[in-house]
Amino acid sequence: MSALPRLVAIVGPTASGKSSLALRLAQRFRGEILSADSMQVYRRMDIGTAKPSRKERELVPHHLIDILDPDQDYSAALFRAQADPIILRLHERRIPIFVAGGTGLYLKALARGLFHGPGADPELRRNLKERAAREGSWALHRELAGLDPDAACRIHPGDLVRIVRALEVHAQTQRPISDFHRVHAFQERPYEILKIGLGREREALCRRIEDRVDQMIAGGWIEEVRMLLDSGCSRDLKSMRSLGYRHLAAFLQGETDLPEAVAAIKRDTRRYAKRQMTWFRADEGIHWFEPDWEIDLRIEALVKNFLETIAPT
Repeated sequence: MSALPRLVAIVGPTASGKSSLALRLAQRFRGEILSADSMQVYRRMDIGTAKPSRKERELVPHHLIDILDPDQDYSAALFRAQADPIILRLHERRIPIFVAGGTGLYLKALARGLFHGPGADPELRRNLKERAAREGSWALHRELAGLDPDAACRIHPGDLVRIVRALEVHAQTQRPISDFHRVHAFQERPYEILKIGLGREREALCRRIEDRVDQMIAGGWIEEVRMLLDSGCSRDLKSMRSLGYRHLAAFLQGETDLPEAVAAIKRDTRRYAKRQMTWFRADEGIHWFEPDWEIDLRIEALVKNFLETIAPT
């Protein structure tokens, strides 16, 4: 029996129902939730990040939510550094830990660690993303295949984030990112993780995304963005350039009308969900389910079996 802390990770695209499932499971097993969401860390950014409500956080303790102001940066490395002591503390108290969030890199940081390559080059990234907008991610993927065939084989042509990072590392070091990966080998295994993926049929997911955006607008998202702008949050902040916030800021500053901004949010959220699925589908260790009442029971049984081996009774 392993003495490693055990985590139950609930993953999947935005609007798939991750947070609701994590809440139900945490209540059922008297656990706590560790947020793996790169936006829910920010205070005052509640509606647009689909942050758990105050009532939900009273029902189940949540960690790594509301820990930064919008003008502070966050990263997978910081997430890992902050998550580790929380996990160890809960493990010592034998409290089940549920990780919920759609930021795939954060889960990877927990499961396998991160390699310490060169830092980000904002100008280079911007140029690569502008090229992708003009030529498509497949064009950048073809370039990567010429520079680093091993990385190109592992990275889907539609996974722009990883393609850009691989090209960035090569441009900075003149070495393929696959060399760094071989040295690091991602052999860290600090935790045992049960990964549960929520997948939905494409049209159903698109409907959920559109409905959720409409609900967020009706729930005061525009007022939330106005408050952030009025409090001095620049549109150039990383947090304010995020999905939805940049669109509504453009509307509030007269650069577009509301129907156009909402349509753009829905479109870009659908694209984001597709990229999330590309990332998660590459992980063969995820148990996939399409949510319904019967599936909830199967998931619960799977989690129960996994958690029963946390420690001897």
